[in-house]
Amino acid sequence: MSGTMSKKHLLAGLAAAGVLGVGIATPAFAEESAGPSPSASSSTGQGNDRQQQWADRKAAFAEALAKELGVSTDKVTAALEKIREQRRADRPKRPSVADRQAAFRERLEQAARDGRLTWEQADAISKAAEAGVFPGPGGRGHHDGAEGTTDR
Repeated sequence: MSGTMSKKHLLAGLAAAGVLGVGIATPAFAEESAGPSPSASSSTGQGNDRQQQWADRKAAFAEALAKELGVSTDKVTAALEKIREQRRADRPKRPSVADRQAAFRERLEQAARDGRLTWEQADAISKAAEAGVFPGPGGRGHHDGAEGTTDR
């Protein structure tokens, strides 16, 4: 009886691993199919190379999945595109830079009110953020323009 039970567990585990594998691969493929990140584009042509690499990887993934499932590549590609569009529609809208900055200032003020920071520390952190010392819009690590970039 325990031999039968372990076979059931093995089959259930294999089925779960298969579902998990598809679950992991699909979002990764959907993320890739969303196009290159802003940091991938540059004036040196690197963005075009990455776009081509992503297109090649997407095609190879769709072909492998189609072969494994025994369906046409076009059907797999259409299904993955449909999932990507659904995920894009379900994605919450990102707050604006001004909204994120206001929330950051509010958290600093709350930390000062709670005694976790002094008001001087909160002001210094706020000034540092406005000067672009921290990663994010206008600071180091932000790749959407020349502002806040360094020569490192």
